[in-house]
Parts: sequence; C-alpha cells; structure tokens
Amino acid sequence: MFSLSIFLVGLAASVHAQQVTEGVIATGTMGVTNPPKATMGTDVNQESESRLASINSWEDWCLFAPKDAGSTIGDVEHSVVAWCTKPRNNARVIPDGVITGVSFIKTDYYVQVMAYGDFTKLNIQDGDYGGELDPHGPTGDGNPVGGNVTSNVVDGNTDVSYEEWMSFISYQQVCLRVCTNANSTWGADLMCEHELDVMGCEFVMPGNYQFDGKFEECEAEVAYPPGVYVTAIDGTSTGYSTFRQYYTGVYTADGTPVSYTVGTTVTPSSVQMKPSSSNCQTHSTITNGVGLSVGDSQPTGSAASGSSGSSSTRGGSSGSATTTRSGSGSSATSGESQDGGEGDGASALQAVTFFALAAGAAAVALFH
Repeated sequence: MFSLSIFLVGLAASVHAQQVTEGVIATGTMGVTNPPKATMGTDVNQESESRLASINSWEDWCLFAPKDAGSTIGDVEHSVVAWCTKPRNNARVIPDGVITGVSFIKTDYYVQVMAYGDFTKLNIQDGDYGGELDPHGPTGDGNPVGGNVTSNVVDGNTDVSYEEWMSFISYQQVCLRVCTNANSTWGADLMCEHELDVMGCEFVMPGNYQFDGKFEECEAEVAYPPGVYVTAIDGTSTGYSTFRQYYTGVYTADGTPVSYTVGTTVTPSSVQMKPSSSNCQTHSTITNGVGLSVGDSQPTGSAASGSSGSSSTRGGSSGSATTTRSGSGSSATSGESQDGGEGDGASALQAVTFFALAAGAAAVALFH
C-alpha cells in the first residue's frame, strides 16, 4: 500500500473547504409509505410499511429488514421496511435484546453504523447471508422501493434527507453508510458506491469490526471510496485504479441464449486503507422497552438453514437474463457471498478486475 500522508493532508484541508452539495442532498420526495419527514415519538407499529430510516447516533438509528418472517433478503429487497432503535418515522421498532453490538462512526464525508445481532428476530431467515440495499435498485426506485434515509449528524439537530446511502444486512450483521458530503474529486455516489454488493461490510465499509458485545460511538478517518486504490504518487500527482466485480451470465435474444463475461478473476487482497477511529465512547446497551411480544405480528425467526445461492434471474426488454456467481465465502455482510434475487444490476458480481483511472489529479484535491 502507498503512504496515506498525502491523502490525509488533502482531507484535513477539506474541513475548511466549501462543501459540494450536488448529489448529496436528496431532491426527490418521500416514498408513499413514509411520513413527510423524520419524526421521533411515533406509535409502535410492528406491522408498519414505513421505509424511512434515520441514522443519527449509536442509540438512534434504523435499518431495513423484511416485513414477514423467514424471508431471504435477495427475495424481498424491494419491499423491506424500516426498523428503528427508537419509536420514530412510523416505523417498526427493533425489540430489546436483538442488537448485541454497535459501532457508530462519524466522519466528515459520511456517517456509518455497523451492528451485530439476531436479525432472525427481524424476519430474516436463519442462515441467510443477505445482500446489499441502496437507493437505486433495478428500476431506479430503490431497494426498498420508496426507501428514504435521513440524518442529523451535520449539526446534531436538523434532519436532512440524503441522496446516497448503502447497506448490507444478513441474519447476524448489518452495516449502513449515509454519504453526507462530497467534493469535486469524489462524489457522494462514489463514497457510497452501490455496485459492490458481494464484497460485504468489511470491504465496502472498512473499519473496526471487533465490537460485538460493545456499544460504541467514534470519530474516524475518511476511507477511500469503495474499490479505489492508489497506484502511483509522482510529485504532486496521484494515480488511482478502481475495480469491478467479476460475473458471468446468459441473456436470451430472439430465443437464442447468449453468454457473456464481465471482468476477470483478480480479487484485491485488502482495501486501500482501514480508517482508524478516535474519541470513542462506550455505552451499556440499546433499550427502548419494546419486547418481541408487541403486536399480533411480532417478528419471528426461522429454523430454515438458508442458502448462499448461486444465481439470479431477472427480466429485460429483450428477453430474460440469468447471472451466475459462486462467492467463495459464506456471508455477504462479511464480504464473501451474494444477495440473490432481483438485484440492482450488480447483484450478480463475484470477483473483481482493475481498471486504471486517469492519473495526475493533484493530491491535495482529494478532499477539497
């Protein structure tokens, strides 16, 4: 790995630079299932269809999980709903005891929550290694469709709806990043890259994942955008490369199957940098007084074993397409498998290939 000193100098300069808001603040409307804005203190409704998640602090955040028991994320990613640690947003409430560890990270360019828990209690099938959710989806309407994400981390008070976010969730782990800033070099869409949906939490949202059993909040360095690597530093110029996951597939055109391959089987051994944390504070636990017995349709687990799967089928204007991958590990959230089902156009990606980006960007322009 190349030295990160130039990267960090540029980052420090960015603190005093003007923020680039294009592509950062959401310009669309709230989904039809959602309240008009983020609201604290709404009724506990474990049958809610709300898809408005808020990411504010170690004890005030939401995730997206299935509506019905025993679901696999790949099959229901378009219809998952918001589950929150507090009664808010007309959403469902995560019952006490479900979450076993949290790390809440705040940076100058994104806020990130990572958590462990028994998410079979939030209707994810036992053993389901999950997949990736984002505001794009196969139709551009998002996974979930109509999903929105807000945060008040910039000033600690104002709820802002953000354009770009990404999340991985399985039966035992979740991570979610909301991109709250951008600059002329790295847009929010790159900091919240949504096409790496088999690489998992530790690859796409690197950090300290040794926190199960703890509840912490920290400040942290800004990671490089997911998949971006430094290839050369020459004076004041820096070269970069990025990668695309490998996948193969078959589409049908006029009744004839046609095979295709994208990328190569070159997989990076690690991320460019694992950002360090600072100013961490630990807490006892998350509690809201809501138990599993709230409501007639309380979340339940499933005894099914789950499956990592190997293919997904999706329709297209010119026929059908089947995409195949065989992730080498067992968990999408840990970066080793896939999400299955109807993905966002990248859900069938497995390994990666490198593509050189244009070199010569001034290093200090990285983050200002």
